[in-house]
Amino acid sequence: IGVDGISFSMVLLTTLLTPLAILASFSVTDRIKPYMMLFLFLETGMLGVFLALDLLIFFVFWEIGLVPMYFLINQWGSANRNYASLKFMIYTMGGSLGLLLAVQMLGVLFGTFDLLVLYQNWNSLNPGDVLLGMSVSTVKSIAFWAFAIAFAVKVPIWPFHTWLPDAHTEAPTAGSMILAGVLLKLGAYGFIRLVLPLYPVEAKIFAGALAFLAVAAIVFGAFGSFGQTDFKRLVAYSSVNHMGFVVLGIAAAGLAAGTADAHIAMSGAVLQMFNHGLSAAGMFFLVGVIYERTHTRNLEEFGGLFPLVPIYGGILIFTSMASLGLPGLNGFVSEFMIVRGSYLPLTVYTAISMLGLLFTGAYILKGIKKVLHGPMNEHWAHGEHKLTEINTREVLVMVPLMALMLFTGLWPRWILEIINKAVTALF
Repeated sequence: IGVDGISFSMVLLTTLLTPLAILASFSVTDRIKPYMMLFLFLETGMLGVFLALDLLIFFVFWEIGLVPMYFLINQWGSANRNYASLKFMIYTMGGSLGLLLAVQMLGVLFGTFDLLVLYQNWNSLNPGDVLLGMSVSTVKSIAFWAFAIAFAVKVPIWPFHTWLPDAHTEAPTAGSMILAGVLLKLGAYGFIRLVLPLYPVEAKIFAGALAFLAVAAIVFGAFGSFGQTDFKRLVAYSSVNHMGFVVLGIAAAGLAAGTADAHIAMSGAVLQMFNHGLSAAGMFFLVGVIYERTHTRNLEEFGGLFPLVPIYGGILIFTSMASLGLPGLNGFVSEFMIVRGSYLPLTVYTAISMLGLLFTGAYILKGIKKVLHGPMNEHWAHGEHKLTEINTREVLVMVPLMALMLFTGLWPRWILEIINKAVTALF
């Protein structure tokens, strides 16, 4: 195992969000011991993926992360949890089958799973040679898609995204925080760590296809989010939208490899993974806070709650603006870099993705409006249903996230310098 600037930002995110997710789990009262064990197993799996320098170790940890998440949704989730957990498992396992075969093939060919050796040997093969009864370029194209689809399901990119809203909606609050904050990043990390270095030629050839799927995720994710009446599903679809930008940056970096645009797009994509982890975890936690008090996620049943919960309202607006990409907060820096780096290599796709960005504003503002603004729903103002303010423990979960959102928005250099060095070394 080892760490560089790209995995460093992900390790930092994982080790920050896991304790915060556990701190957010105070409402879990049954079977606390297995619940905590599963979270530590989950953290082990995620860190293993980010630190692996061996392809087999990478795959083992990749699969280990699935099991605890399945049980967290299945045992501590909401009403429809059996369906959601099974769908999560089937989609991710299905995507991983091709990855397993491609990993086995590389191991058999070179007698090692060491990533640094594989980078060198796999790329030094002559494209015209015969391998497994086919030309090397054909084998590479098939293996490229085996890797790409496994990671695309995890990100998730349209049309592989349908497991995500169900898994998020049914997962417990802490599970959603980790699922959005870290697990989705495993797919994008796989693209950066394995697909681009192992398949530079194929990444260039198929960059258009990858960019098309990314833009579809951005636009459809935004439209899907705007159409939701369930607060948690709205935030879940927003993850499809935001992770689409990460994949757009990766596609641009594959197409324009070696240029300044590729560096900007790739650094932006890694920073976006980090930033989205902060804002998505914060948003899911805030949905959980209001759900614990009202036992509903239906946006139509809220309305005008700002006077009742001003501190919660302020935190929700701040986190929503970070997710939206307001200048001065972290989301703006990374999305600006991705759009700037993707603009010349993928002009048309980047222009279409702006439509998704427009609707990002629409769904975020819709969520804030339905919960906090408009005429107050008197149901929550008095009696046994009276809405209580966010408590100190819950504020403590949000403070580190909000501090990082603001700090990264104002001075992104603290983490960008580390990311840039790794990106320059990789490409």
